[in-house]
Amino acid sequence: MRRILLPLIFGLLGTAVLASLGVWQLQRLAWKESVLSEIEAAIDADPVPLPDTPDPERDRYLPVWAEGHLTGPTLRVLVSQKEKGAGYRLITAFESGKRRVLIDRGFLPVDRPVPETPVRELTVIGNLLWPDEVDGYTPDPDRETGLWFARDLPALAAELGTEPLLIVLRDETFDDAGVSPLPVSSAGIPNDHLGYAVQWFGMALIWLVMTGILIYRNLRPREDPRKGTTAGAKKGETT
Repeated sequence: MRRILLPLIFGLLGTAVLASLGVWQLQRLAWKESVLSEIEAAIDADPVPLPDTPDPERDRYLPVWAEGHLTGPTLRVLVSQKEKGAGYRLITAFESGKRRVLIDRGFLPVDRPVPETPVRELTVIGNLLWPDEVDGYTPDPDRETGLWFARDLPALAAELGTEPLLIVLRDETFDDAGVSPLPVSSAGIPNDHLGYAVQWFGMALIWLVMTGILIYRNLRPREDPRKGTTAGAKKGETT
């Protein structure tokens, strides 16, 4: 029993720890799916007038509408879309009364020229967003050509003279000459908990199997290495 007791305890303990981590990931999966459902519900809710002092936490993804007109130059933010390839997000200032905010008009393929900015009065519908796309590897924008590599909200607002507030258009609320809206969705929010759970449960199974193999080897009768020598010696004596 001494030969199997320690491996058995160690094996069962390790399996229990790994399996508990898998269960924890399943619990995290249920929590994440609930959060994503709440986000989707918030994104798809009826739009409200643009709030005076929106909060980045409370009003993230808030659907809003505003009346006004696009104005000034348009900045291009490099982006890639599945089945569409490389293109740009078009960011333009939007004046609504005394306010001036940013509008993410949507996606334009790289091989198409930037269309003229509509000059008429518009009613836009979209969602508020505070993107977190800038890191230490993000190149500096090319301000001469208006090409950016991330939606750096404070920098974009400073460049176009607006509030650091971005409305991402929900759909084609006006004719924008081939620009396709890229509405806010929960698709970009990572949810890898199921994959992590499978990994932990797989490791628990491997740990359990390896424990079983070790115990099996310890339980096998051990051959005396001297038997062959003794038997050989006796055979030599007989001849």
